Amino acid sequence: MSALSDYAENKVLDVLGANATFTAPSNVYLGLSTGSFNDDGSGTEISGNNYARVAVSFGAASSGTMSNDAAIEFAAATGSGFGTVSHWGLFDAASSGNLLVHGSFSASKAIASGDVLKIAVGDLDITAA
Repeated sequence: MSALSDYAENKVLDVLGANATFTAPSNVYLGLSTGSFNDDGSGTEISGNNYARVAVSFGAASSGTMSNDAAIEFAAATGSGFGTVSHWGLFDAASSGNLLVHGSFSASKAIASGDVLKIAVGDLDITAA
């Protein structure tokens, strides 16, 4: 399941209402969390232990859904690891920036030191509802 952030909802409405144009970000980045992100952009993204957002790409949307068109791989966790990753956020910058859409993984995964979180092609689905 995924949800647009308040920021993205307002951008879409402005474009649809012919009130503004929107330039798509040149890249989008996947961020991870051990708890949910919120529509207002709040939430606690993982930090430290070799964590960094990863640039991702998507195929064209079809039937209201888009999926990653390349495998996604985070760097190996160090120290105490990333914890139990359960949620994701798509951002318009490698750090800071705006949350665009967020959701939860179908299953949580504990990422300990030395573990690499990988998402296969087509396994990150973002649906507009």
